[in-house]
Amino acid sequence: MMSSKPVIITCAVTGSIHTPTMSPHLPITPGEIVDAAVGAAEAGASIIHLHARDPENGKPTADTDTWLQFLPDIKQQTDAVINVSTGGSPGMTVEERLAAALQLKPEMASLNMGSMNFGLYPLLEKYQDWKHEWEPEFLGMTRDYIFRNTFADIEIILKNLGDGCGTRFEFECYDVGHLYNLAHFADRGLIKPPFLIQTVFGLLGGIGADADNLFHMRKIALKLFGEDHEWSVLAAGRNQMPFATIAGNLGGNVRVGLEDSLFISRGVLAETNAQQVAKIRRILEDLSLKIATPAEARTRLALKGESQVAF
Repeated sequence: MMSSKPVIITCAVTGSIHTPTMSPHLPITPGEIVDAAVGAAEAGASIIHLHARDPENGKPTADTDTWLQFLPDIKQQTDAVINVSTGGSPGMTVEERLAAALQLKPEMASLNMGSMNFGLYPLLEKYQDWKHEWEPEFLGMTRDYIFRNTFADIEIILKNLGDGCGTRFEFECYDVGHLYNLAHFADRGLIKPPFLIQTVFGLLGGIGADADNLFHMRKIALKLFGEDHEWSVLAAGRNQMPFATIAGNLGGNVRVGLEDSLFISRGVLAETNAQQVAKIRRILEDLSLKIATPAEARTRLALKGESQVAF
């Protein structure tokens, strides 16, 4: 059933999965991240999901000073909602992943809803010559890596960042069990609707990018949360646009960006995040769907407003 609500587009502009060798267009430096975020917002994204990278070599970093080299400029140049990742990257401790968000007190932050295998190592087979020594080691270590998000970790983030800073969350659910974990915290009163539930497909270790899984995750989310949530979908790689199209047509919201896929079409690298935002916006508008503004997203997600952040 189609919804009359405008579609909220989130753009994840750089992430921590892809490495510089994989695309020359991946935003690395603060300036590149600013340009990517502003371009995505101008193209129609109302939420910008962000990670930080070492400007020298592109390695994901938890350094708050690096975050401060681009967040104020993005805030000044666009009215989009700024979403600070607490997922960090493989190898970071929970404390490292949370440090920047606690200091910066953003309107939104991502929050992963369960521990899981997080396998990036198959990407090693696709590339031969690496720009930086850290890249193959970073990818290879995920063969024996568990992405930690225990109940205690989640509770700490909810209390310290949510209650303590007024930040609301993009709840990232990589499998059906993560939806039940989210319901557990809702039942305990530690989170309150409206929830932005980001169902994630196609990451090795999480639920596969199969349309049957998308419909099942949607069904379970509705069963657990009724209409007290905003449902969104992201799919990795080549499934990005097809899954976003299905989600929009089912009344959901969507996420695109170079964190999730480096491509704009089969075999063609996206040169900017804005290209992906513009493409999904065009598809959705061709289906007679409207695109949400940042103001509409703030209202629907009950956000505190851009004036209440610490950057």
